[in-house]
Amino acid sequence: MAQVEATTERIIAADAETVFDALADYQEVRGKVLTGHFSEYEVREGGDGEGTLVHWKLQATSKRVRDCLLEVSEPTDGQLVEKDRNSSMVTTWTVTPAGDGKSKAVVSTVWNGAGGIGGFFEKTFAPKGLGRIYDELLQNLATAVEK
Repeated sequence: MAQVEATTERIIAADAETVFDALADYQEVRGKVLTGHFSEYEVREGGDGEGTLVHWKLQATSKRVRDCLLEVSEPTDGQLVEKDRNSSMVTTWTVTPAGDGKSKAVVSTVWNGAGGIGGFFEKTFAPKGLGRIYDELLQNLATAVEK
């Protein structure tokens, strides 16, 4: 099994604290900025950053649906980590200042991919597909927080 990674970033015209607070708000904001690839969104515990337990289904392709149950932690300032209880998938959101009321939001997801030829195709195509999904999500986040 090879590790698969998908990373996307975006400069957002809002300060880092505003962007981070929006990302960490699973109760109000996060469900609204998700793309059509996400369904069955439900906050099961908490709802604001550290200690949140959130569920969704992620449909990456017409045939590939992941049932995700994510535990949220905040290991450092400006960083959210979502660990899936149902798989090896870990998504890290990092928000840093990018000068003059702007911030840089980076989302990186890693998981243990399949072996063999299936693993080759997963490692080749899954990062691009997930990157497009997260790019759209970051656009939705920017729309929600930019003044």
